[in-house]
Amino acid sequence: MNATANQVFPIIWDNDSVSLIDQTRLPGEYSFVEISRCDDMARAIKTMIVRGAPAIGIAAAYGMYLGARELKTQNREVFFKELEKIAAVLRSTRPTAVNLFWAISRMMRTAYESLGSIDDIKAILLETAQKIQSEDLQTCLAIGNHGLGILPTTPEKLNILTHCNAGALATGGYGTALGVIRSAFREGRLEKVFADETRPRLQGSKLTAWECVQEGIPVTVITDSMAAHCMKLGLIHAVIVGADRIAGNGDSANKIGTYSLGIVAKAHNIPFYVAAPLSTVDFELADGAGIPIEERDSAEIYQVGDTILTTGGAEFYNPAFDVTPAELITAIITEHGAFAPEELKKFKDKQVV
Repeated sequence: MNATANQVFPIIWDNDSVSLIDQTRLPGEYSFVEISRCDDMARAIKTMIVRGAPAIGIAAAYGMYLGARELKTQNREVFFKELEKIAAVLRSTRPTAVNLFWAISRMMRTAYESLGSIDDIKAILLETAQKIQSEDLQTCLAIGNHGLGILPTTPEKLNILTHCNAGALATGGYGTALGVIRSAFREGRLEKVFADETRPRLQGSKLTAWECVQEGIPVTVITDSMAAHCMKLGLIHAVIVGADRIAGNGDSANKIGTYSLGIVAKAHNIPFYVAAPLSTVDFELADGAGIPIEERDSAEIYQVGDTILTTGGAEFYNPAFDVTPAELITAIITEHGAFAPEELKKFKDKQVV
């Protein structure tokens, strides 16, 4: 795989197993978890050892192969019945990230279209998972280049705000939102990244800042509540975020807190970009009202490590995502180019399922 010299890859197929960077331990510990069973992959996705919509899709594709590898039957009917059960387990892990469902559907279609033996199908499933991973890296590189072409032309060097982590750790490599930022840095167009810490799991301060430091990209971490203040002071020239699911009209679901960034960016006349592969667009949904929003354990809000942050007796609400309306989005940056949200519909019949 080719990208940047110091870049990390969150998912590595090696020696008949998958190695995942354990993102729950970053930035304090850079370690890998070895996955050789489908159930372990499902657990890794659910517990956010691997996270980020494209990376979740890649992980699920490998999970499909690992599950298929465990099946001992040579009967096609029995094999496909069990493979559907494996797909159902993986689909249940993260409801919002559409890349998960896209990758599983592609793996299932590949299996059904294979006319070979069960062993042949298993081999093709592994090849397909590896292809999904390599395609995603090339997609991210293309997103980075297309994004570079639509960034504001002034000032010469930009301060770009991003939310959560949409970098190499969240994809097959290079990143979507952070891929655009990487390209800007490479071309001398970036002054610095402002990274929202991204409560409650702190992916911005833990992961985005870590990736930037690894590559020498200047990064300043701010709390989520500081973004509007920084915009008012003129410190932010553009906002770039990723997406976990985009409706057909361009409404975009991303990590909780993204919607408020869209509002304050609009108020300050700052361009707001969403960077995501075309596979993130769910053309079955007319608008964002139909996007399922995952709710996670309330402990993410009231506890960090062993430290309790609030008083007993309080109730908690912990949606993991929110939906930014299309009218707040300047452009959606895909591997095919950057488009106004309403232009996405022209890809409906061209999307590879």
